[in-house]
Amino acid sequence: MARKFAYYPGCVAEFSSKELNSTTKALAPLLDIDLQPMPAATCCGAGDVAEAKPNLYLTLNVRILSQAEEMGHDIMTICNVCTLNLRRANKLVKEDPRLLEAVNEELVKAGARPYEGTREVTHLLWYIATEEGLSLLERQGPKGLNGLRVAPYYGCQFSRPMGTFDDVQFPTTMDRLFETLGADVITEYDAKTDCCGGMMMLTKAEGALRLCHELLTAARQDDAQVIVAACPLCEMNLEAYQPKVNATFGTDFNIPVMYFTQLAGLALGVDPRKLAVDKQVTSCESLLAAIPA
Repeated sequence: MARKFAYYPGCVAEFSSKELNSTTKALAPLLDIDLQPMPAATCCGAGDVAEAKPNLYLTLNVRILSQAEEMGHDIMTICNVCTLNLRRANKLVKEDPRLLEAVNEELVKAGARPYEGTREVTHLLWYIATEEGLSLLERQGPKGLNGLRVAPYYGCQFSRPMGTFDDVQFPTTMDRLFETLGADVITEYDAKTDCCGGMMMLTKAEGALRLCHELLTAARQDDAQVIVAACPLCEMNLEAYQPKVNATFGTDFNIPVMYFTQLAGLALGVDPRKLAVDKQVTSCESLLAAIPA
């Protein structure tokens, strides 16, 4: 029987990184995951609201948690920032009854349902990489990745505290996933949790491009055939801005960068067009040629 989750993709995955959202929906049925939409959910506030207006940040996130509670399901996310925000807010109010009471007062004033503190938040990648998730993959009989050389890139927020079960300094969640799917995983990819620059690309592009250059250089030095990302912003910076990195630093990087959902889907035999592989800025032709049809 499929496991039901309240599905919270977040703003970026619904708009500028739609392929992460669509590939998650294509992958979920293969893993006995039933994603229940949350049409009334708002933005989690990203990092900006948390810094500028912490009370509003808590209220936004607890309202989302309350909606999932009303649905009777835990939340599944696919965005690193959303995961961090929701888990942080959940931890804060669960550990401080007075804070939960204060936030609930604000929710009731706004006409929203108060939160009782009964829900949990998990990232799709965490769920897949559990023993249960990996066994579901194996049952699908993946055609495999034929020893594809994969650099797993987690970004700087994926493994931060607030309840993550992975190592905060050197996560291995994607490593286990793609080893199961037949890849040659670069387990010692030292840049796996380095920052890509995030939103700096819009305000201080020079610094963000330098960070991306360092990440791409590390992947090339490890002979990576593909970089696999878990965060929509990380994937966008490394993939869409790769031509600009080349123009800025005189390099010739042409390294495919994909979401973990896309590469997992390919390993399971999902049609590449359903995985939006043909929409990538950096061509994935070399990658597709390396995976048996």
